[in-house]
Amino acid sequence: MRPDLTPPVIMVANGERRLCANRTCWAAQSRIEAKVADAVAALGRVVRRGHAYDAVKRHGFIDSHHYGIEVFRSIPRQAPLMVVAAVRQHSPHLLPGLLAHQGPILTVVHWGEGSALSLLNLNACLRKAGVAFDCLWSASFEDDFFLRGLARWLNGQRVEHDLSHVRLYSALCVSGELRRLGAGLATQLHTEQASMGILVGGCEEMYNAVVPDEMLHAMGVIRDRLNESELCAAMLATPDAQAWPVYQWLLSKGMTYRTGADPERDLTTEQIIQQCKLYIAALRLADELGCEAVGMQCQPEFDDLTARLLNNVDRPPVANVHGHVIYEGRALPHFNAADECAGLDALVTNRVWRALGFPPETVSREVRHGELHGQEGSETYVWTLDTPGSVPPAHLVGGISKPGEIVWSRVSVLPDGLDVDIGRGRSVELPDPQTDRHLGITAPQRPMMHAVLPGITRDQFMARHASNHIQVAYAPDAAGANRAMAAKATTFHELGANVHFCGELPERVQ
Repeated sequence: MRPDLTPPVIMVANGERRLCANRTCWAAQSRIEAKVADAVAALGRVVRRGHAYDAVKRHGFIDSHHYGIEVFRSIPRQAPLMVVAAVRQHSPHLLPGLLAHQGPILTVVHWGEGSALSLLNLNACLRKAGVAFDCLWSASFEDDFFLRGLARWLNGQRVEHDLSHVRLYSALCVSGELRRLGAGLATQLHTEQASMGILVGGCEEMYNAVVPDEMLHAMGVIRDRLNESELCAAMLATPDAQAWPVYQWLLSKGMTYRTGADPERDLTTEQIIQQCKLYIAALRLADELGCEAVGMQCQPEFDDLTARLLNNVDRPPVANVHGHVIYEGRALPHFNAADECAGLDALVTNRVWRALGFPPETVSREVRHGELHGQEGSETYVWTLDTPGSVPPAHLVGGISKPGEIVWSRVSVLPDGLDVDIGRGRSVELPDPQTDRHLGITAPQRPMMHAVLPGITRDQFMARHASNHIQVAYAPDAAGANRAMAAKATTFHELGANVHFCGELPERVQ
């Protein structure tokens, strides 16, 4: 019998740097890898793991840049390579190896509780770098969608996805009034320029979310790399006498704090006052440097209070050193994880919504999960969007995003420039038992949005969306949301981005 010369499929698994998270998630990852390997074997191919289980660490994830480089040294560059994700992962651990790999690459994610964002972030990184790859997802790894796509990939063919929901921007879809508004806002930004402040850029290792300076400059936006030490020093120098009025303002608005005496286990009054000081310091630093938006990394001292207040128009007043109230009656858009794509989006959204006279609060959310809701035959696909921070209070009712019409978007970095996908949606209300179940899937501490994106199936969204983040902003009604979407799309188009409408759209927006 002739030996089988078909090369084995190399499987790699990426994790986090946190040992506890990798240990906790390894059992789920191991189960999914076995299912994927069985599916490959059923199609006549063999899977070989590209790195071994570590008995000391008690997991089999790639957990650092260094280990990722080491693993890829032993993988033949022409080998078919499969990245399997069942849990959250840090894409940069794999990027050096994936960027140098010359064989076919397939990213695979388990469609489970919150794992979808792993695939979206990794795919966005590969697209930014111009790396050719294919992607698949499945809940069982036995469905026709997954098995057909896997068979194509194993046979050396590209995996095809339905992208009929995507349409290139056309001025014919937008009324003359909104075209003029968008063009005027773009000209103003090009001419006057704006500063976008960033603390610890790239801190979340989101390669896809770092925008090259020349691309920002071409749009009239200047990145100002802020000094975190300067912000912390300003926070520590803020006297209690200035922080207490902020706390009292929050209490007067109905905020309730369950405080305790143990700072290790409880929220203490001292911690709240420190948050208030950070809020004051962040506003003053942004004002001093003329920032129109500011981005910080994800950590509790930023996300719990400061970021949400910055994003809200109605917030405690803060004066500068000269006694003048700064950013009065305005939100200062904040973007999580120093995601510069979200920052640029928020900056433009703020200008467009204010020009239309709409409440300008906007936030970048994480795509966590999705499922069908409703009666059989009339079901609606509902996405679970959450965020570790920055959700403005104006978006919330009882800790959950309020129902209403929304515009969603995502700015992405591609080798040939910036790409903007934009569409319409609705934030909907689900029955309490379903909401509670979704909170259990994600995290009850994170304000959640139940979002419907008309005209976009789950598989279309997963195939196209180039990030685990999605920008959302409310509009007063459906007609207003259509106008805002059209004006924002026109603004980005006139700024030089490649703009695409996604999902259901009116034939023409007046």
